[in-house]
Amino acid sequence: MQSSLGVARSRVRSVGMALCGLLLWMPANAQTIGVQAGVSLEPNQFYFGGHVETPPLADLVHFRPNIEIGLGDSVTLMGLNFEFVYRFRTQRPWGLYAGGGPALNVIHRTGDTRSEGGFNFVGGVSHRDGLFAEVKVGALNSPNFKVGVGYVFR
Repeated sequence: MQSSLGVARSRVRSVGMALCGLLLWMPANAQTIGVQAGVSLEPNQFYFGGHVETPPLADLVHFRPNIEIGLGDSVTLMGLNFEFVYRFRTQRPWGLYAGGGPALNVIHRTGDTRSEGGFNFVGGVSHRDGLFAEVKVGALNSPNFKVGVGYVFR
């Protein structure tokens, strides 16, 4: 019989492999890869992670799945976020974006690991050279509030 930690790891591994397969299926030149880090409230954590962004799926809407790992507050949280962002049209170096999407959160406390669903709303500002800053507001079982910065490799 598998422990709850083993079952949770198995689920996360399966979702991660499916996500990687989907992303590898897309041509490499059709996507961008980025990294991000920041702080969250409820739980109070430092987080870091990475994302892939597809070319526009419809008009200015992009699929931006990401993984974020939060540490602190006696909790380790791994969020698999399946977010869509709308990039507002601009001719300036800095542009705004907004979006959201569902999340699978794997929460580990000493002796207890569980998976819970959530939803994130995201908004940010990005520079055409790759630097970005964003804010996320979580619903259901996602962290309540996140502020982060990151870089997209072009």
